[in-house]
Amino acid sequence: MNVEIETRRFEKPDDLLDMKECGGIAIIKMGTGATGMHAVFEPGWTWEKDEKPLLGSPDTCPMHHTGYCISGTLVVRMLDSGKSTKIAPGDFFEIPPGHDAYVEGSNRVELILFAPPEHQH
Repeated sequence: MNVEIETRRFEKPDDLLDMKECGGIAIIKMGTGATGMHAVFEPGWTWEKDEKPLLGSPDTCPMHHTGYCISGTLVVRMLDSGKSTKIAPGDFFEIPPGHDAYVEGSNRVELILFAPPEHQH
């Protein structure tokens, strides 16, 4: 078992989902397999327009998100129920798969997302 402390920075990500002028997601994989993501979505960003094509165009976002909102307002909609939830600065959130989202208003959305190590099968 590793007993070292590992630190990483989003300025040097392992992967980057580049959404051009609409923002992007910097992705860091820790040695344990845990993942951290720093997401920036500019005003006008929508999951449908800016992220869906980068994921191979699934019907809805297939990922489970756990995270914290630093700035801006993100509206997340569960497609099965049609229920929308606003995520605002200071909110810690859990979003199940099967959603889409968009930036509300004229402020940039900034989120930190966490994912535990994926279980090996």
